[in-house]
Amino acid sequence: MLEVKGKLKISNRGPSAMFDLAMLEGLGLKVVKTSTVWTDGGPHLFEGVLARDVLAAVGAQDAHTVIVRALNDYAIEIPVSDFYDHDVILAMRMDGRQLTARDKGPLWIVYPRDDHPELQDERVDQRWVWQVKELEVD
Repeated sequence: MLEVKGKLKISNRGPSAMFDLAMLEGLGLKVVKTSTVWTDGGPHLFEGVLARDVLAAVGAQDAHTVIVRALNDYAIEIPVSDFYDHDVILAMRMDGRQLTARDKGPLWIVYPRDDHPELQDERVDQRWVWQVKELEVD
């Protein structure tokens, strides 16, 4: 479901760390209630794992940036400070339904934008990567 690579201290498949759904859920789940610029209605309830908990699981808490890649190879660099300053999650469910590739899954970077006016910005909106397949830590 998710490959994490780059500057890791902990891996489980060569130089990478691979996570399936159960492994991600095992890190603990967080619910974020927020609206998005890509969905109708709202706010929606998103459930997923905190991005900072994924970094901790691979020993990459001291990273500076993460390049997030989607299934369509869209990629963007996100400052790791976003993950510590806000409860950014890798959402796997929206409104109780498992996300699939047809509806922005299996993982979608979600920011708690309704709770923080500074996150309601076009530059931050670009970091809401859906169909996430990989994190590259630097």
